[in-house]
Amino acid sequence: MATMTEVPNTVDRETPYHDYHAEAHVLSGHIKRPIDQKIEHQAQIHLHDRRGGHFTRYSETVSIEGLLSYAKGKTRISGSRSPKHNGWVTLSTSIVEGLNAFEVITADRIVAQVSTDHPYVDGHFPRVTFLGSQFTNFRVSGFEVELNLNFGVCGSRPADNRSYLRDLTFLETVQRQTENITKADGLPKELKSRYDERLVNIHKLIRQSSEGVWEDDEPRVICSLVESIGEIPIPGVTSYGNVLVIPEFGSVSLGEIAVGERNYDKVVGEKSYEKRNKPGVYFTLTGIKMDMGCVGDGMAMAATVTANGHHNP
Repeated sequence: MATMTEVPNTVDRETPYHDYHAEAHVLSGHIKRPIDQKIEHQAQIHLHDRRGGHFTRYSETVSIEGLLSYAKGKTRISGSRSPKHNGWVTLSTSIVEGLNAFEVITADRIVAQVSTDHPYVDGHFPRVTFLGSQFTNFRVSGFEVELNLNFGVCGSRPADNRSYLRDLTFLETVQRQTENITKADGLPKELKSRYDERLVNIHKLIRQSSEGVWEDDEPRVICSLVESIGEIPIPGVTSYGNVLVIPEFGSVSLGEIAVGERNYDKVVGEKSYEKRNKPGVYFTLTGIKMDMGCVGDGMAMAATVTANGHHNP
């Protein structure tokens, strides 16, 4: 179900205006074993226009052959003008309740939420917050897991209307998070390879930012809302930053945030936006991502949201 509250569709081209972009879904992925089944995006919802509005969608009792299931899901997105400073605010939320993956990963409630705030003047790149994101009674094989969250992981809005992907303070924060994982003792080979590759990309962006020469039109980095995971009283289960490695199950990434840039000169549905002088920055938060490879094989993501927008001029 979706509901909408429209704002006036009049745009004065001589004054700043804004294209809202938001997406959310509850569950997606592909289980390959013991069954082979693609998981379509559950309760998926989009916002891609200049009118803004408010939309919600609900889903109940989804079960992938009893292997992966949830009791209730809800997605919510909105775009509106801010009465505080007359800027543009986009909010994207995904809520999953009663999550159960192979009886190994369970949670009463996971909320992924991201909001971007584009100021009216010089607001091409936004403020961002993940406030509202939460993990309620998240457990591994019945044992509750303590997660330490950092809602300010992306830091303050970069000065001089600069992209997060061109900001040394943000990039160095991502570098530290990534190094803490890739340099950890005992990190499985496949994870080390993945994080080593991410670290190379971050070093490249730091070098480009220092030199002021950009080689990548659509850069992207990955960090996490989860700074650390508390001790887990299960033999063999190990945590590396925001990642859990669970023997006989696979790896679980928590609170993963992708920060990237896009040029909106592509067709979105039946609408085509003109070529932009500046790319828009986007923030995608996934509450939980499971890469399974033993009792089950495949990948699944629960509670995924994206928010951003494009400011003109």
